[in-house]
Amino acid sequence: IKMLTGQLMPTAGTPMIGGYNMTRQAHKASPLFGIVFEDPNVYERLSAIENLQFAANLYGIPNASARISQVLEQVGLTERGKDAVKGYSTGMKQRLLVARATLHNPRVLFLDEPTRGLDPSSAAEVRQLIKDLAAGGTTALLTTHYMEEAGELCQCVCFVSEGKVIAQDTPQNLKIKYGEHSITALLRDDNGATHEQKFSMGDPKDAELFAAALAADRVITAHTDEATLEEVFIKLAGRSLL
Repeated sequence: IKMLTGQLMPTAGTPMIGGYNMTRQAHKASPLFGIVFEDPNVYERLSAIENLQFAANLYGIPNASARISQVLEQVGLTERGKDAVKGYSTGMKQRLLVARATLHNPRVLFLDEPTRGLDPSSAAEVRQLIKDLAAGGTTALLTTHYMEEAGELCQCVCFVSEGKVIAQDTPQNLKIKYGEHSITALLRDDNGATHEQKFSMGDPKDAELFAAALAADRVITAHTDEATLEEVFIKLAGRSLL
């Protein structure tokens, strides 16, 4: 993201935004994207409206009042627009960052860990906001350690481990290609007691054990489990996400 947004010079390759070379045509590429940083870098003594007016001046947006009202409504901050940001919750500040980043109607929106540190309710609001922007035609590129979030929001997921891309595809295709499907069954013991057991269908021994349990009429209930993106990442990277 730092290379794509001009914060870091690439050692190889060419960062392109909207057909423009970011290293040579930054003045043409920069207006095409917005950035939401992980840490809320807003002016806390100013109100949301004042923060957005300052950003509008930097973007060169004339008569920005109407656009400011529009983005505040989009992120659900209209009623708090005149309040000082220092009184905002972390989730509200994050929504203000999204409003600021989309003030100039960018084609691409970069988001760095957009829900890290948020409570479940605030995180859900930010995710819905990203979905709404994507539905409106904005391309969103985000980084996240939350695999469930990546699966919910992204059409394409790219796994990066130690600076290298190790897999890239749709969430579903990644699960199909690399995930191990399993069956969770409730089994009846010889003495009548029950217990739950998970069988990996990619493991011949587990498959044989499950077949034997079926043949012996020991399976009370069973359901299939799809691999999660986190399990796929751990399998490919050989380490956990944290």
